[in-house]
Amino acid sequence: MSTETPLLLVLDLIGTLAFALNGALVSLRATRLDIFGVVTVGMLTGLGGGVIRDILLDSLPPATFVDWRYLAVAAGGGVIAFALSPALERFTMPITIADAVGLSVFAVLAAYKALNLEFGVLQAVIVGTITAVGGGTIRDVAIGQVPTVFRSELYAIPAMTGAACAAILHGLGVQSIAATLSAAGVCFVIRIVGVQFDLHAPRPPWQR
Repeated sequence: MSTETPLLLVLDLIGTLAFALNGALVSLRATRLDIFGVVTVGMLTGLGGGVIRDILLDSLPPATFVDWRYLAVAAGGGVIAFALSPALERFTMPITIADAVGLSVFAVLAAYKALNLEFGVLQAVIVGTITAVGGGTIRDVAIGQVPTVFRSELYAIPAMTGAACAAILHGLGVQSIAATLSAAGVCFVIRIVGVQFDLHAPRPPWQR
């Protein structure tokens, strides 16, 4: 499946918006940034994973720098989060859902892009996982937190699973929007279940 089709571009922009909203909301909750800082963190979160993906796949220049829509959507997400923060900051679910949507979309689309460029299945899963967690990692470093991928409920595992599902479906010749959404849905559900039930990857016994 080509990652350049209009619907997949829309999904990519949805992932960018979701991560930008998440990054901006997290920065508002964790720091006392002004609107410029909030929008900047939102853009770093929304665009960071895609830039990492394109660099890893040698797809240069990254889409972020050649298509104005990515920058506009990411900046818009930051502004929206800043404007609606009084209503949203009392709830954790909007942050969680935005993060899960971005994680799911980026993991699957990055895996598909790698496969379409004739990378192997393992490489596609790795690229999908790194892309999905990349924006959030940049966000956390920017605001001085330990990256979520190292401390939160299941995070990299859902991304890896979603990317693996995409690779399996691609290998079976199932290349459709339904397949894309199904793989992303697997990632989304695992992430939300992990948050709801406080599930973590294995830890040393003395840290449990």
